[in-house]
Amino acid sequence: MTALAAKVSGFEKHKVMGQAGMLDTARFSHFVAEALNVPVASVKTLTLGSHGDTMVPVPSACTVDGKPLADLLPKEKIDELVERTRNGGAEIVGLLKTGSAYFAPSAAAARMARAVAEDSGAIMPVCSWVDGEYGISGVYLGVEAEIGKEGVRRVVERELTDSELAALKQAAEAVRSKQADVENL
Repeated sequence: MTALAAKVSGFEKHKVMGQAGMLDTARFSHFVAEALNVPVASVKTLTLGSHGDTMVPVPSACTVDGKPLADLLPKEKIDELVERTRNGGAEIVGLLKTGSAYFAPSAAAARMARAVAEDSGAIMPVCSWVDGEYGISGVYLGVEAEIGKEGVRRVVERELTDSELAALKQAAEAVRSKQADVENL
């Protein structure tokens, strides 16, 4: 959808961003908070990649009150939370019974718009054009980015584990193939 928005709008690549990372990161944070019985505000999580099967929840970036998630939960439980995050959209649709999620998308859009309007420089997980970051180029992909009045100021690279980076590259290729379909529209 982000690639289509860029194509239709004709805007420069840095002025177009999507919100998949915002949605999925919020879900991941909720699931971690629920598992540890702590306030969501004490949880910091991150998802990268795509909004779908190739989503990349990043456990190595997760903290609760500043403590690494791996110090608080066993690997098996973290793996369950990662999988639940990947399936979170379907879980929401199942709970709503009709329609799809709309609370989280509207909240994400508002946070992103505020970052642009206030020229805040907030760092958010958004779908942004990548041009060499993480060794990936030429695709809109869920990454952390600094947001301001000009749109995406820069993509913020963080250190990933080998498996997280491999999954991000796999997500990029999956998104690239879908993005190629946009060119034919």
